[in-house]
Amino acid sequence: MLWLKAFHVVAVVTWFAGMFYLPRLFVYHVEATEPVVRERFKIMERRLLVMTNIGAVLTAVFGFATLGWWLYHAPGYMAANHWLHAKLTLVFLLYGYHGMLSRLTRELAQDRCTRSSRWLRLFNEVPALLLIGIVVLVIVKPF
Repeated sequence: MLWLKAFHVVAVVTWFAGMFYLPRLFVYHVEATEPVVRERFKIMERRLLVMTNIGAVLTAVFGFATLGWWLYHAPGYMAANHWLHAKLTLVFLLYGYHGMLSRLTRELAQDRCTRSSRWLRLFNEVPALLLIGIVVLVIVKPF
């Protein structure tokens, strides 16, 4: 089980690296004025999204495997750990955020993004807030 947790954490770190950096690339992309620079950002965003997608998939695989281990070895685990329900809700929101990253990457690749750099800067803060909530729930287990 510790191996599952270890690989889950590695996958989460990979996923968050992309979720932290990709929106920052969006800001630079939107602010760029030279076409060659904008094309370079399109390539960088597409490649980073691939890594982010891999991190997201592996996070889910190892997360479900870890949860499955707990449910098999401690059948009442979900009912007894209300913090886990809250954590999974925040994780669900992260996957929604990830979907928005994918959509924005497509829009920028097609020169159809209408978001301002200010909006993208604020959007960039969302995963940090969710991460704080998830870490507090997992470590502190407040309820």
